[in-house]
Amino acid sequence: MKTMDRYEQASAYHHKGFNCCQSVLAAFSDLTGLSEQASFDIGGGFGGGAGTGELCGAITGAVMTLGMLTPVDPADPVASKKRTLTYGKVLQSRFLERFHALRCHDLMKITDCAADGSMPAAQRMGLTGHCDIMIVTAVELVEEILREREEAAQ
Repeated sequence: MKTMDRYEQASAYHHKGFNCCQSVLAAFSDLTGLSEQASFDIGGGFGGGAGTGELCGAITGAVMTLGMLTPVDPADPVASKKRTLTYGKVLQSRFLERFHALRCHDLMKITDCAADGSMPAAQRMGLTGHCDIMIVTAVELVEEILREREEAAQ
Protein backbone atom coordinates (compact mmCIF):
# COMPACT_ATOMS: atom_id res chain seq x y z
CA MET A 1 0.00 0.00 0.00
CA LYS A 2 1.35 3.42 -0.98
CA THR A 3 2.07 5.88 1.82
CA MET A 4 0.46 9.29 1.38
CA ASP A 5 2.79 12.23 1.00
CA ARG A 6 2.26 15.35 3.09
CA TYR A 7 0.16 17.01 0.35
CA GLU A 8 -2.14 14.04 0.01
CA GLN A 9 -2.44 13.77 3.79
CA ALA A 10 -3.41 17.43 4.17
CA SER A 11 -5.98 17.10 1.39
CA ALA A 12 -7.34 13.89 2.93
CA TYR A 13 -7.82 15.62 6.29
CA HIS A 14 -9.79 18.36 4.57
CA HIS A 15 -11.95 15.83 2.74
CA LYS A 16 -12.76 14.24 6.11
CA GLY A 17 -14.18 17.59 7.25
CA PHE A 18 -11.25 19.23 9.01
CA ASN A 19 -10.72 22.92 8.28
CA CYS A 20 -7.80 24.35 6.34
CA CYS A 21 -5.73 25.23 9.41
CA GLN A 22 -6.24 21.81 10.98
CA SER A 23 -5.37 20.07 7.71
CA VAL A 24 -2.07 21.92 7.26
CA LEU A 25 -1.00 21.71 10.90
CA ALA A 26 -1.84 17.99 11.20
CA ALA A 27 0.07 17.20 7.99
CA PHE A 28 3.24 18.27 9.81
CA SER A 29 2.54 16.50 13.10
CA ASP A 30 5.46 14.16 12.43
CA LEU A 31 7.78 17.19 12.54
CA THR A 32 6.04 19.42 15.11
CA GLY A 33 5.66 16.72 17.72
CA LEU A 34 1.97 17.59 18.10
CA SER A 35 -0.34 14.64 17.95
CA GLU A 36 -2.86 14.59 15.16
CA GLN A 37 -5.57 15.23 17.77
CA ALA A 38 -3.68 18.20 19.27
CA SER A 39 -3.29 19.66 15.77
CA PHE A 40 -7.04 19.34 15.21
CA ASP A 41 -7.79 20.86 18.61
CA ILE A 42 -5.41 23.82 18.22
CA GLY A 43 -6.52 24.58 14.66
CA GLY A 44 -10.23 24.11 15.31
CA GLY A 45 -11.10 27.79 15.61
CA PHE A 46 -9.11 29.02 12.62
CA GLY A 47 -11.14 27.74 9.66
CA GLY A 48 -12.86 30.26 7.43
CA GLY A 49 -10.38 32.92 8.46
CA ALA A 50 -11.10 32.25 12.15
CA GLY A 51 -14.78 32.40 11.27
CA THR A 52 -14.54 36.00 10.06
CA GLY A 53 -13.24 35.57 6.51
CA GLU A 54 -9.92 37.15 7.43
CA LEU A 55 -6.50 35.41 7.26
CA CYS A 56 -6.83 32.11 5.36
CA GLY A 57 -6.77 29.10 7.68
CA ALA A 58 -4.23 27.34 5.46
CA ILE A 59 -1.85 30.25 6.06
CA THR A 60 -2.60 30.18 9.78
CA GLY A 61 -1.81 26.46 9.94
CA ALA A 62 1.39 27.01 7.98
CA VAL A 63 2.53 29.84 10.27
CA MET A 64 1.70 27.70 13.32
CA THR A 65 3.78 24.89 11.83
CA LEU A 66 6.73 27.20 11.23
CA GLY A 67 6.37 28.48 14.78
CA MET A 68 6.43 24.95 16.18
CA LEU A 69 9.57 24.25 14.14
CA THR A 70 11.27 27.47 15.30
CA PRO A 71 11.27 27.09 19.07
CA VAL A 72 11.45 30.10 21.33
CA ASP A 73 14.71 30.59 23.16
CA PRO A 74 13.69 31.64 26.70
CA ALA A 75 17.08 33.34 27.07
CA ASP A 76 16.33 35.54 24.04
CA PRO A 77 12.60 35.60 23.31
CA VAL A 78 12.83 38.76 21.21
CA ALA A 79 15.26 37.25 18.69
CA SER A 80 13.22 34.04 18.63
CA LYS A 81 10.06 36.00 17.92
CA LYS A 82 11.71 37.96 15.12
CA ARG A 83 12.99 34.76 13.50
CA THR A 84 9.55 33.14 13.61
CA LEU A 85 7.88 36.32 12.33
CA THR A 86 10.34 36.43 9.44
CA TYR A 87 9.39 32.90 8.37
CA GLY A 88 5.71 33.78 8.64
CA LYS A 89 6.19 36.91 6.55
CA VAL A 90 8.11 34.99 3.87
CA LEU A 91 5.35 32.39 3.71
CA GLN A 92 2.62 35.03 3.44
CA SER A 93 4.56 36.94 0.79
CA ARG A 94 4.94 33.82 -1.34
CA PHE A 95 1.28 32.90 -0.86
CA LEU A 96 0.29 36.44 -1.85
CA GLU A 97 2.45 36.18 -5.00
CA ARG A 98 0.53 33.08 -6.05
CA PHE A 99 -3.02 34.10 -5.13
CA HIS A 100 -2.92 37.92 -4.81
CA ALA A 101 -4.84 37.66 -1.53
CA LEU A 102 -4.41 36.41 2.03
CA ARG A 103 -7.97 36.82 3.29
CA CYS A 104 -10.22 33.75 3.13
CA HIS A 105 -13.10 35.92 1.93
CA ASP A 106 -11.04 37.25 -1.00
CA LEU A 107 -9.50 33.88 -1.86
CA MET A 108 -12.95 32.32 -2.18
CA LYS A 109 -13.76 34.80 -4.97
CA ILE A 110 -10.87 33.65 -7.19
CA THR A 111 -12.21 31.78 -10.21
CA ASP A 112 -9.00 30.31 -11.63
CA CYS A 113 -6.25 29.82 -9.08
CA ALA A 114 -4.23 26.87 -10.38
CA ALA A 115 -3.58 27.56 -14.04
CA ASP A 116 -0.26 29.41 -14.00
CA GLY A 117 2.16 26.67 -12.91
CA SER A 118 3.04 28.27 -9.56
CA MET A 119 1.38 25.50 -7.54
CA PRO A 120 3.00 22.26 -8.74
CA ALA A 121 1.68 19.98 -5.99
CA ALA A 122 -1.93 21.12 -6.47
CA GLN A 123 -1.59 20.72 -10.22
CA ARG A 124 0.05 17.29 -9.93
CA MET A 125 -2.84 16.18 -7.73
CA GLY A 126 -5.42 17.63 -10.14
CA LEU A 127 -7.01 19.74 -7.41
CA THR A 128 -9.69 22.21 -8.39
CA GLY A 129 -11.35 23.14 -5.08
CA HIS A 130 -10.31 26.47 -3.58
CA CYS A 131 -9.50 25.20 -0.13
CA ASP A 132 -7.76 22.09 -1.43
CA ILE A 133 -5.47 24.28 -3.54
CA MET A 134 -4.79 26.69 -0.65
CA ILE A 135 -4.05 23.82 1.75
CA VAL A 136 -1.66 21.99 -0.55
CA THR A 137 0.08 25.22 -1.56
CA ALA A 138 0.53 26.19 2.11
CA VAL A 139 2.10 22.77 2.77
CA GLU A 140 4.31 23.25 -0.27
CA LEU A 141 5.47 26.67 0.96
CA VAL A 142 6.27 25.37 4.45
CA GLU A 143 8.37 22.59 2.92
CA GLU A 144 10.10 25.12 0.67
CA ILE A 145 10.97 27.39 3.61
CA LEU A 146 12.20 24.44 5.71
CA ARG A 147 14.37 23.24 2.83
CA GLU A 148 15.86 26.72 2.36
CA ARG A 149 16.48 27.02 6.10
CA GLU A 150 18.26 23.67 6.11
CA GLU A 151 20.40 24.62 3.09
CA ALA A 152 21.36 27.94 4.71
CA ALA A 153 22.43 26.12 7.88
CA GLN A 154 24.85 23.89 5.96
